Amino acid sequence: MATGPPDGIVDAMRSKPVDIKAMAALFLTVAFLAAGVLGALQPATGIPSEVIQLTQFGPALGVGVAALLWPGRVRELLAGLVSARSGQGVQGALLLLTAPLIIALSVSAYAALTGDARFARPGAPFVLIAVAQLIGACGEEIGWRCFLQPLLRTRLGPLTASVAVGVAWGVWHIQVFVRHPVYAGAFIMAAVSMSVVMGWALEGIRASRLPLAGGFHALINLGMLLFMDEESGAVLPMVLFGVSCLAAAGLWTWTDVGRQRSAASTSASTQASRQASTQPSASTSVSAPAPALAPAPVPAPVPARIPPIMDDVR
Repeated sequence: MATGPPDGIVDAMRSKPVDIKAMAALFLTVAFLAAGVLGALQPATGIPSEVIQLTQFGPALGVGVAALLWPGRVRELLAGLVSARSGQGVQGALLLLTAPLIIALSVSAYAALTGDARFARPGAPFVLIAVAQLIGACGEEIGWRCFLQPLLRTRLGPLTASVAVGVAWGVWHIQVFVRHPVYAGAFIMAAVSMSVVMGWALEGIRASRLPLAGGFHALINLGMLLFMDEESGAVLPMVLFGVSCLAAAGLWTWTDVGRQRSAASTSASTQASRQASTQPSASTSVSAPAPALAPAPVPAPVPARIPPIMDDVR
């Protein structure tokens, strides 16, 4: 199973050295600080938080600041340095399908445990909320999944990079830590698990990375807004949501790891077959013919000598 960084990213970074740690540190610093400032400005704008939260554009500002210092590197990361893999359309569709499945599993579990199917009617038109949530989700994902994820992939494997991005993404939601500790822990588990899902699904996807990540994120946000009522700080819905996300991450990891192992095994078998076909075996090898022996030279005839006793006969 290949767990190292994609060759395309490594080659590009080696050809033009760049401080990966400095880029990541700058991005995270700006993303956190900008989110705090934008959150403080939200009440003055009069924009309802259920429509869109300005804090979501903190990661986008982090990418913008990084682009001022490393324009070429940031452009390469956003464009995608890995070679596209087959089946991108299927992977993208499965990613977008995973979001409503997570919400459905969470809502079903809550209804089974409490006998109450939660539904919160939004105060603004749903179409407006849906469009705004997609824009806000893309404002986050251009930083998390389109910049930080491929940046960490230059040093880490897909699973490790996804977990690292998920931890940063979860901690970035600082407001959850004023909730109950179980609520905060469940939220971090959900963030890391969703990051793993997106990490596996977007591995090898280039041009459509942002709309797919933003679409998944927006669907999750809409599901939580309508059915999970996460703003209330209720512990049980968040715990069930975190467990559902963890189950989805486990399924994606099991599927992708198995696929990579199968591909590696097939590649090794094919290579071994090719090597065997180019090297003749001992049973089928034909020995070189032994050189023919030259015929023994025939001695020249020796004239007969007549015994002396026969001289009188002549």
